[in-house]
Amino acid sequence: MIKRNILLNPGPSTTTDSVKMAQVVPDICPREREFADMMKDLRSDLLKIVHANPDEYTSVLFCGSGTINIDVCINSLLPEGKKILVVNNGAYSSRAAEICEYYGLPYIDLKFPIDQLPDLEVIEKTLSDNPDIALVHTTHNETGTGILNPIKEIGALAHKYNAVFTVDTTSTFAMRPINVHDDNIDFCMASAQKGLMAMTGLSFIVGKTSIIEASKNYPKRSYYCNLYMQYDFFERTGEMHFTPPVQTIYATRQALNEYFQEGEKAKWERHTRVFNAIHAGLDELGFKDVIKREWQAGLVVSVIYPDDPNWDFIKVHDYCYKRGFTIYPGKISNTNTFRLCALGAIDESDINDFFVVLKEALKHFNISIPIKYN
Repeated sequence: MIKRNILLNPGPSTTTDSVKMAQVVPDICPREREFADMMKDLRSDLLKIVHANPDEYTSVLFCGSGTINIDVCINSLLPEGKKILVVNNGAYSSRAAEICEYYGLPYIDLKFPIDQLPDLEVIEKTLSDNPDIALVHTTHNETGTGILNPIKEIGALAHKYNAVFTVDTTSTFAMRPINVHDDNIDFCMASAQKGLMAMTGLSFIVGKTSIIEASKNYPKRSYYCNLYMQYDFFERTGEMHFTPPVQTIYATRQALNEYFQEGEKAKWERHTRVFNAIHAGLDELGFKDVIKREWQAGLVVSVIYPDDPNWDFIKVHDYCYKRGFTIYPGKISNTNTFRLCALGAIDESDINDFFVVLKEALKHFNISIPIKYN
């Protein structure tokens, strides 16, 4: 009888009661073989989600939020004397550039407008002009705006110029279907509380084993966040090098079971229903999106604030929150927005219920319907 909240923020997402209750287990030392065996199976199942060949790819678990994965890949996979190219059209690729800056790594921050797709010709010219680029990084779905980047094409260019391609798939892993081979991905990453609909605290990287093993000889830039060290410890002992988030891993195991029970196709169809219902509700009220509909990933809608003197996001948020619905502020520097997301254990009926509440909120605060824009 756990109260069910509908989270329309970009993670953590609404979870099933069975995932919540999977955390209530007898206390166990995480160095026990029983626990190591569970993590081994979990690592194997993560490969299946992105159709990764276990003879070519492996998965590595880390304790932390999704940003730890970007940190790990960037600091661990750059050889001495080489450079990183960040294809950047949003807040999360900007975060990758900031990580390069903090580690003092040579990098190019190739910026594009946040409401536009990256220009493939500009990317190729940058790679051609900089033969020392060894790693290309971008974000699959820029969660701040909802734009879907052309990772297959960017990956093909990275490989054409002999660079490793890392992709932040934090908001698409176990949501949109991904095939690492077909999508030209060397490394992808996510955290348990997003597409898997589990709990916060566990993140993971799926990547090519041969590249991880080669990175053994690269400069060591972090102690806790070194990819080879964590991978090697798993391979030798079956354990995380440092204490894992035990209860979160039990919840993730249950969430993986539920992922495979629902199935990749059915799950994506459900999220698409939710996404379409979000758009239908917004259209009915007159709200506008930031990103062209055809460029959206099908997961996040970034909504422009109305030009209405009575509009107050915090008041609208609080009204919805008290009634079991969470909406989230935007992440765009030059436009005031809020976000509605299709993540989590929710369906179309939950969105219909949400728009009843949102419409009540607009009326309560005397905000014009349809929404006004100047």
